Amino acid sequence: MIVPYIGAMNTIELASNPPKRGRPRTFDMDAALDRAIVAFSERGYHGTSIADLSDAMELTTGSIYKAFGDKRGVLLEAFARYRKVRRGLLVTAIEHMQTGREKIRGVLAFYAEAACGGSGQRGCLVVAMATELAATDALAARDVDEAHASNEGFLRELILLGQRDGSIGPGIDAASTARAMLCLQQGMRVVGKTSSRSREDMGRIVDVAMGMLG
Repeated sequence: MIVPYIGAMNTIELASNPPKRGRPRTFDMDAALDRAIVAFSERGYHGTSIADLSDAMELTTGSIYKAFGDKRGVLLEAFARYRKVRRGLLVTAIEHMQTGREKIRGVLAFYAEAACGGSGQRGCLVVAMATELAATDALAARDVDEAHASNEGFLRELILLGQRDGSIGPGIDAASTARAMLCLQQGMRVVGKTSSRSREDMGRIVDVAMGMLG
């Protein structure tokens, strides 16, 4: 069973009995999940073993089972953490931009940057979960669908903002364009994972994508 995660609490109890001398009673949940995100993104779900997670998260296998139930439990908690952190970073990256059009470019540039170099080769947890589990795991499919819907909705609102501030033409179909840009974002992450792409390569994709806004 997955242990509920409360954002304000960064630690959880590992056991109800007093720990052995020298062993900590708690661990930093966010830090452990951040390390699990890297392991799953690099190796995929099926390619990551409990032993791999133990090494990456710096926890014993027993602690992992007590806290998360199983490997799938770790993934679902890591996925929720990944979405929260990435959205926070994205919002921060574009908050100083003035128009909807500028913010759209900022969003695309954020994904382009993540798709090149070491980050690109590490991969995207949304893509990994969609390709490995969504077809056979209903809960994983729900979480991926929610992530895609949230990202698409975010793009749509920025396009509508641009239409209100005049930086994007009124004739643009906000819903369809947002969906196309979502597909482009996820495609950039797949390409970044499977082939070496430079920052310049990805930047040119952003320029092309901005053409959808007229």
